[in-house]
Amino acid sequence: MFSLNNADLKKKILGCGDGPASFNAELTALGGNVISIDPAYQFDVSSLKDRIHEAYSEIMPQVHKNQEKYIWDDIRSVGTLGKVRMKAMNTFIADFERGKEEGRYLCESLPTLNFKDRHFDLALCSHYLFLYSDHVGLDEHIASVKELCRVATEVRIYPLLTLNGNISPHLNAVMTELHASGFIASLVTVDYQFQKGATQMLVVKSV
Repeated sequence: MFSLNNADLKKKILGCGDGPASFNAELTALGGNVISIDPAYQFDVSSLKDRIHEAYSEIMPQVHKNQEKYIWDDIRSVGTLGKVRMKAMNTFIADFERGKEEGRYLCESLPTLNFKDRHFDLALCSHYLFLYSDHVGLDEHIASVKELCRVATEVRIYPLLTLNGNISPHLNAVMTELHASGFIASLVTVDYQFQKGATQMLVVKSV
């Protein structure tokens, strides 16, 4: 979803709002340099397991109800999706305690991050900004993206659609503000697509 190539995977990466994803564990195993942040990382493994199972039991019936909003090519069914997601979450759980000790999982959240300017080469934000436009307002979107631009040389955000499958009403205003603030902001097509229409990411770079 972020069009990461081999050169990208060698960069110092921030994963923003990563939750119970396996990206950190998998990239670290390959020798990568990544820090994941999420307010959920305040909890211990037992509590995280409970939260994962609660969320799973709520989300999967919703996906089944709204199957027409997704493309079932690589993942052929809701049942298969559930297995794929649970495998990724189990990978995360197995890595969490060690990763937290190593400083790879930090309890942080936008729009304010405790990192120095340009601490990262690349910041990735998946399925938070723009997707939850009904819950996260324009001002917080702008502040959050600018904060990501402060701590990283390049920022990539995906998807740009809301949960209803429409382009976020905040996207144009965020890009306008970024351009006015001296950043280079562009829409880049990606090969990944699961949510119908989610074919682009926002890429922001410092001049």
